[in-house]
Amino acid sequence: MPFPSDLHIAQSATLAPLSDIAASLGLQAEHLEPYGRDVAKIDLDALGDVSARPRGKYVVVTAITPTPLGEGKTTTSVGLAQAMKHVGKRGLLALRQPSMGPTFGIKGGAAGGGYSQVVPMEKLNLHLTGDFHAVTAAHNLLAAMVDNHLHQGNALKLSLQNITWRRVLDVNDRALRNIVIGMGGTEDGIVRRSGFDITAASEVMALLSLASSFDDLRERLGRIVVGYTTEGTAVTAEQIGAAGAMAVILRDAVKPNLLQTLENTPALIHAGPFGNIATGNSSVIADKMGIHLCDYLITEAGFGADMGAERFFNIKCRVSGMTPDAAVLVATVRALKAHSGRYKVVAGKPLPAAMLEENPSDVVAGLPNLLKQIENVKVHGVSPVVAINAFPGDFASEHAVIREAAEAIGARVAVCTHFADGGAGAVDLARAVIEACDEHTDFRFLYKDSDSLKDKIRAVATNIYGASAVEYSDRAEQQLATYEANGFGSLPVCIAKTHLSISGDPTLKGAPTGHTLRVREVRASVGAGFVYPICGAMRTMPGLGSQPAAMSIDIGPDGNVVGLF
Repeated sequence: MPFPSDLHIAQSATLAPLSDIAASLGLQAEHLEPYGRDVAKIDLDALGDVSARPRGKYVVVTAITPTPLGEGKTTTSVGLAQAMKHVGKRGLLALRQPSMGPTFGIKGGAAGGGYSQVVPMEKLNLHLTGDFHAVTAAHNLLAAMVDNHLHQGNALKLSLQNITWRRVLDVNDRALRNIVIGMGGTEDGIVRRSGFDITAASEVMALLSLASSFDDLRERLGRIVVGYTTEGTAVTAEQIGAAGAMAVILRDAVKPNLLQTLENTPALIHAGPFGNIATGNSSVIADKMGIHLCDYLITEAGFGADMGAERFFNIKCRVSGMTPDAAVLVATVRALKAHSGRYKVVAGKPLPAAMLEENPSDVVAGLPNLLKQIENVKVHGVSPVVAINAFPGDFASEHAVIREAAEAIGARVAVCTHFADGGAGAVDLARAVIEACDEHTDFRFLYKDSDSLKDKIRAVATNIYGASAVEYSDRAEQQLATYEANGFGSLPVCIAKTHLSISGDPTLKGAPTGHTLRVREVRASVGAGFVYPICGAMRTMPGLGSQPAAMSIDIGPDGNVVGLF
């Protein structure tokens, strides 16, 4: 029999009453705000109520550099959280909310896979409790008020050439990347160039993920920079007069969402910042709440350890004051073979036949990527655990070379079958994580707040990416000078680069060294609290493919969703 689809498995699941899930965490019923039967928001008052409880262990799940195949990071996170119950521990999952852009595009849903999923899978992938829509509305309200400010005389003297606030939409739509607005008569606004980004790329989303309370959220909204005057002075959302109304729109979105896995393990789903230009991590609020509700809080960081985990360590942990006890690095045999440079892998197309044959030497050729990502975890003083996400076509000899190489540099290793076996398939991983968490950690940031923006960029480029130098365009140099002059130099950096290489060049596989990181422009997310240099061609509004997933999604005769994957 063929393996059942993720959607079939999810729709066949037996869900526990959400009140029971909350009770297992020690949450009081008055803190729950139900959204139907199987989803609820958690009131922020719960944060104060649980803060005096003991702190659980904090585990971040990251990965080697991803390939078009997908390495199963979310599935591993779910499997690990479920496995904690199998070893007598209380696990809790904290994940980002999926964007509907990728759900209807190429990637599909992001609830996990097989027997390691968050459910209800359809609700999770299809706008859940409306948090993404609230972010969209708040972001676009500010955009509308910026244009209204221009129309009403531009008292703040915003430069039309230096307005940085665009609009957002949670749909992949390449036609909206660059547009001209204000066309028509004099009552239709000021004519200027603008565009749309996907909602996950909104600074409001990044800000939501990094806020530690509602009051902090309100303050961060006020600090958003919408553009600059001709003299280079920043103009904020507070000055435009939009921040208060934006906070009102987000008053429910700031509350984490409670769901469960297929094995009834609790899951906090909150925020969904873009992995390319933002942190790619779930919310600080969910983590600050969750760490007091369990023995092990499992959270996930987007893309490879050079991106999501580096930002988790140097941005999210800096904001939250929380420090991780261990980091899980997900790897697959097929991905390491792809990193060997011997095969061309294309999303949606069958793998090369030779790639499926037993060949440990191909795995060895791709191991430098894994070893570098282990190093990227260890440089922050965190204990690494390699999770080999096993597939039915893997060979024991191929797993063996991964284990030998990883253990040789101080990482624990576990082979996992959680996709097919659920929590039972990640028991060895759970035990390895528990051992790693029991070790003394000496967590450290990669740079100091007082370092210059260039020094921070250099620290990440040389220590994490293996670069030997950083080069800046004239535009980037000018932008950095403007940000330093406006007092933004103390902010951490979130380097926007390709996720397909540890370097800034997607064609460089494995663990390249000696290359130059080229920064073409630099933007400031002052409300969120970071500066992001942009390296290469970064798309903040994806497009749809020739066969987008939306073409397969429909409602069946029984009223259930079909075609979602």
